[in-house]
Amino acid sequence: MNPRRYKETAVRGAESGVVLTQELIDEFIASIQTKGYVQGTVDRYQTSLEQLYDSLSGEKRIGRGTLAACRKQMLEDGYAVRTANLRISAANSLLGYLGLREYQLTDQIKPEDENLPEITRAEYLKLLQTARSLGRERVYLLVKLFASTGLPLQELSKVTVESVTEGELTAVSCGTKQEIRFPEFLQEELLGYARKNGYLHGPIFLTRDGKPMSRTNVTTGMRQLCEVAGLPEEKGNPRCLKRLYQVTREEISNNVAKLIEQEQTRLFKREQESIGWNEDAAPRRRQA
Repeated sequence: MNPRRYKETAVRGAESGVVLTQELIDEFIASIQTKGYVQGTVDRYQTSLEQLYDSLSGEKRIGRGTLAACRKQMLEDGYAVRTANLRISAANSLLGYLGLREYQLTDQIKPEDENLPEITRAEYLKLLQTARSLGRERVYLLVKLFASTGLPLQELSKVTVESVTEGELTAVSCGTKQEIRFPEFLQEELLGYARKNGYLHGPIFLTRDGKPMSRTNVTTGMRQLCEVAGLPEEKGNPRCLKRLYQVTREEISNNVAKLIEQEQTRLFKREQESIGWNEDAAPRRRQA
């Protein structure tokens, strides 16, 4: 296909812009592969464009202001700034390939991960206690899920009866695969929740009308829980809970490393006391 055709169609059409299709995404991905892009970059572009396609409504048209509106919605829905920037960057590259630079969104938002509020383990436990006292089992499980697995929010629909029974799933975040494992205690609680609600297969976290929960559903429920628990609403965020998961693992890893070092030091000390080279233990040379 000739990218100029998209430019001509956009100029002649009743509406400006270009309609994003899977065919167009595949064509663009094939073009960057021929240019020698590394596979990791190709995968990130493909994932970002397919996620953008899913987020667009109606005829999936990208026109003036479309990417700005998409980014605004992503941030409101709780996406990380880095994720939003990656998705917009992929869309910009596609539009550049088509010669439709007038529809690009060129300004990037500076990531604010360093300003992400940290939730302590005590605050996390307070959220669980509050959810349990209110009888809100679904939000209780969501809080526990993100804090004990590090699951990316956009992969929540993969938490199914089947994957939980299996004990693990493969998540993709920014084009990177991540193995998510469910601790035994979480498996039991999730499957118990599914049984009580009659979920025999498929996603476990559903809305009242049986649809998979959206980002807005998740973040709204957590922020409301924070309010009742007396915690800042901005801490009711899956990213904060995922960060808690990462910090906890880092602390455990550091503690294990210290234990290994201490045990190694004790081992060396015992060996030194046994066969160390010192005046008392070393054999004396025969005098001439």
